[in-house]
Amino acid sequence: MHILLPPSEKKTPAGDGPPLDLAALSFPELNPTRERVLAALGEVCRSDDAPAVLGLPGGQIDEALARNRALRTAPTLPVARLYTGVLYAQLRLDALDAAGAARAADQIIVFSGLWGALRLTDRIPPYRLAMGVTLPAEGRLAATWRPALAAALDGLDGLVVDMRSGPYAAAWKAPEPAVAVRVFRERILGGVPKRTVVSHMAKATRGRIAHDLIASGADPRTPEELLKAVTGLGHTAELNGANLDVVLAA
Repeated sequence: MHILLPPSEKKTPAGDGPPLDLAALSFPELNPTRERVLAALGEVCRSDDAPAVLGLPGGQIDEALARNRALRTAPTLPVARLYTGVLYAQLRLDALDAAGAARAADQIIVFSGLWGALRLTDRIPPYRLAMGVTLPAEGRLAATWRPALAAALDGLDGLVVDMRSGPYAAAWKAPEPAVAVRVFRERILGGVPKRTVVSHMAKATRGRIAHDLIASGADPRTPEELLKAVTGLGHTAELNGANLDVVLAA
């Protein structure tokens, strides 16, 4: 089983390890594209329109640009400690035992607008670059990454459990068997069940499900086995085509 995750905007502010070493990162086939995106990002961050290109909120401009300008020399930290958003708070990597941590390192792949795809043990510096950004020298990042990610990841064996958000899912289409995890809230309106998509809770729910699957040692090989594992872990879910729909009560 492979669990695909998006990154998070919220990150640990500083690393504590050696500077970036691209050669040490997972999926070395991605390094030529990583170099190109790093160069294109550096060019943008030297321009006056960097905040607009990168979609930076006013209060985060100085910090984000400073991080991006120092990517080659800044201290790094493992991906497992870098991302701190809602999904990662519920992923609770620090609560896993040694065997669970080893499974997480082997099973989780994190997608990134700057690095393409990463394992939890890869060391990178804090940065700011979303997959939905269009860099003038490269174009839209999802399209930039698509051929490189296909070359690096199309050979994955086993069930792919896709928990990525839209822009990151657009960068690589997982081969079958693959199941996308969707999250809905269900309310009864006029006696009729009504489901709505949720955002914040979707991130938290995906993080909890990923944690539970890894902590339990589950290794589903088919969508049906995934459904059995997820419901067995206390979640309400159903299969709808290539989607695992998780249902939250109102």
